[in-house]
Amino acid sequence: MLTGLSIRDVVLIEALDLAFEQGLGVLTGETGAGKSILLDALDLALGARADSGLVRAGAERAQVTASFDAPSAAIALLSDNDIVLESGEPLLIRRSVRADGGSKAFINDQPCSAALLRELGVQLVEIHGQHDDRGLLNARGHRALLDSFGRCDAQGVASLFAAWQDAKSRLDAAREALENAARDREWLEHAVGELRAFAAQPGEEEELATERATMQKGERIAEDLRTVLEAFEGSDSGLAKLRSAARRLDRLGSEHPLLADALTALDRAVIEASEAEDKLLAATNALSFDPARLDAIEVRLFELRGLARKHNVQPDTLAQLTDDLAAKLDAIEAGGEGLAKLEAEVAQTASAYRSAAEALSQSRVAAAARLDKAVAAELAPLKLDAAQFRTEVECLGEDRWTVHGMDRIEFLISTNPGAPFAPLAKIASGGELSRFILALKVALAEEGGATTIIFDEIDRGVGGAVASAIGERLSRLANGSDGIAGKQLLAVTHSPQVAAKGQAHYFIAKSSEGTVTRTGVIRLDAEGRRHEIARMLSGAEITDEARAQAARLMESV
Repeated sequence: MLTGLSIRDVVLIEALDLAFEQGLGVLTGETGAGKSILLDALDLALGARADSGLVRAGAERAQVTASFDAPSAAIALLSDNDIVLESGEPLLIRRSVRADGGSKAFINDQPCSAALLRELGVQLVEIHGQHDDRGLLNARGHRALLDSFGRCDAQGVASLFAAWQDAKSRLDAAREALENAARDREWLEHAVGELRAFAAQPGEEEELATERATMQKGERIAEDLRTVLEAFEGSDSGLAKLRSAARRLDRLGSEHPLLADALTALDRAVIEASEAEDKLLAATNALSFDPARLDAIEVRLFELRGLARKHNVQPDTLAQLTDDLAAKLDAIEAGGEGLAKLEAEVAQTASAYRSAAEALSQSRVAAAARLDKAVAAELAPLKLDAAQFRTEVECLGEDRWTVHGMDRIEFLISTNPGAPFAPLAKIASGGELSRFILALKVALAEEGGATTIIFDEIDRGVGGAVASAIGERLSRLANGSDGIAGKQLLAVTHSPQVAAKGQAHYFIAKSSEGTVTRTGVIRLDAEGRRHEIARMLSGAEITDEARAQAARLMESV
């Protein structure tokens, strides 16, 4: 609900602060007084294009602040945009435009975009007038309104549609993967056969390279090793002579203490020499050069690296590649079975969605008939007795089914007998359009929409009983009935019958001081209301009869 509107330096308004309340508020004034300026100012706060022409002559900028009791949908929208509004906290929208055209927007003192203001405005205010393109004129919202009016459960259809689309996506992905694999089947069979025959092992490259390097070293030092080993071989070798000397000295060791020490040293030399001989023999065996084995190693290493280059992988990953390609080959063999399961799932989810969507469509058709009847009952009193209203429920082709079902919903009208049905915005205009909107609003009552509704000159071109019918319906819609919550309605009107229904009456007047013209707004008390309604009845000269008639209109509320 709109609770306040503060305007600074907008066109003819220098400074204005208005407070609003629940129920029906009416705005009246002489033609040209500036009633449209108030709507332009509110539109600016709700994200309309920032036009420098709104800035009052001589001012640097125009500024509008609108305060609301925000509905839950608006709070959720703000939360999605990282603006936290606690429950019960007022929503303050501030928008300014400079004389050079620059503008700024704030929500509770946090900067925001005009696009967010427009999105938020849909949740807060509906403005219906001659150039309205929002609210009920927007066909995109008709489906939700009909579903709400008819208590049509679309949530289940949405869940089934999501399940169906998920199954279709998985089936499409599986088919694409299988088709790609099938195109490569011949290559896969050859590659897997080749890799399995080669049987590369992880770490094999390093093992082969190390063995080859060792053999190549053995080839280079083999002659030197043989020469060294000759010193340890035969009866004339140094080691043999050390052992012979040790045996002789062992027999003489008791002859003198020094001989025992010499024997100990000689034994150590024999042991060290024997260890050296053992290590030389081990090294000779390790570095043994086998030309046939070296050739085999080099061939295997060459083929291993060549196969890795062929598949653009590292040699150590050839074994894993073998497993991966074999798995793809196996998938081709088993792919038909997997596709059959997915196709069955798609068929099952599609059938479930179709059944639910058809049931939803039937409930929508029934709801449309009830809505058409309810709107028709409102048309004649609003001087639209020649018009017809129809809710079109068009069943779409499968390629156009959505999360919302298989229907396209649109409200259509025919203004004269025999005339074709068409969207409201293309047929009706001006006050006629606003009266159609009012009839729809009354029929829909509590269903959706913003909590604040503004009608701009809904009574244009009508009077008498029709104006009274308009006022009565505005009052009913504002106050609610039969357990239906009321809404906040603001009506810019030239009709005394409509003005008399207002719970709050705002008088808009224009004044001049020299070359300066200003627009002001006054909330009228009971006497002021009677005077203004009398002026609306009689014109410039207010008669006693007009005052009496104004009093009767006010008493009839």
